Amino acid sequence: MTSRPVIRAFSFVLMMTALTSFSASRAGDAIFDLSPEQPGRIHAGRDERATAVIPRDFKFVKPGAFTVAVSPGGPPLATYATDAKTVVGADPDIAYAIADSLGLKLELVPVAWIDWPLGLASGKYDAVISNVGVTEQRKEKFDFSTYRQGLHGIYVKSDSKITAIKEPKDAAALRIIVGAGTNQERILVEWNKENVAAGLKPLELQYYDDESASLLALASNRADVIVQPHAQLVYIAARDKNVKSVGTLSAGWPDRSDVAITTRKGSGLAYTLTIATNNLIVNGTYAKILDRWQLADEALPKSETNPPGLPKF
Repeated sequence: MTSRPVIRAFSFVLMMTALTSFSASRAGDAIFDLSPEQPGRIHAGRDERATAVIPRDFKFVKPGAFTVAVSPGGPPLATYATDAKTVVGADPDIAYAIADSLGLKLELVPVAWIDWPLGLASGKYDAVISNVGVTEQRKEKFDFSTYRQGLHGIYVKSDSKITAIKEPKDAAALRIIVGAGTNQERILVEWNKENVAAGLKPLELQYYDDESASLLALASNRADVIVQPHAQLVYIAARDKNVKSVGTLSAGWPDRSDVAITTRKGSGLAYTLTIATNNLIVNGTYAKILDRWQLADEALPKSETNPPGLPKF
């Protein structure tokens, strides 16, 4: 059985977070450029093969532009820049590169995550590039062109003796912080079942109210491991410099699950975007973008249109 303690942060945790947030964000900014100007953004050339297969009957939301929705959930994927209005990050950079490839200007539209499906279906934007994972349920309404692996990060304190967690047995008896109701929780519950069936000690899953409380628990040795979306932990490690990666976990474990550019079902644009993405992979632009945001671990060998996605649970 996995234990499920819910641990709430005390007021002193919030006070310490407030005192350290400014210096922590400055440390993160020193590694990731969060300026609105983005002088280091990687640009791409026009891809004649991709533009040649844009469906003749496809009408872009704005003529001459590629209108893309993105949810600014946090760095390094997508966040508001230091001007508090420009959205920057790995997903916007991918969007710019795709727009360049199609010979179009990018129109980036910040949206709340919950709003993108209705907005896309109703034609408010041409595509969504916002860490959307491919699922069989979503494929019923949308088309997909993959551009990153969907990974969860497995991190420990920098001075931890744990060096690698690659499979269920590596996690036996460990105290693991995970978000309740998340896909990573579902996977860890399955890992625990495998371990118990094999006669190994069970995992102890811990649940906290917020990120600050989770990181405090890890720092104070009340937990051994934290598992959450890989990109989030990449930024935290760069910002705080007191945690390290000991592995990654596919969102589709035991299979691979990818993140994709999302378009309206049957619009025909997905095939075009897959060609454009594959050209970015071949010519090296794609790798430069991921390297810029320290997401090389999430690189795909090739983009696919509507691959198998997470099943319905």
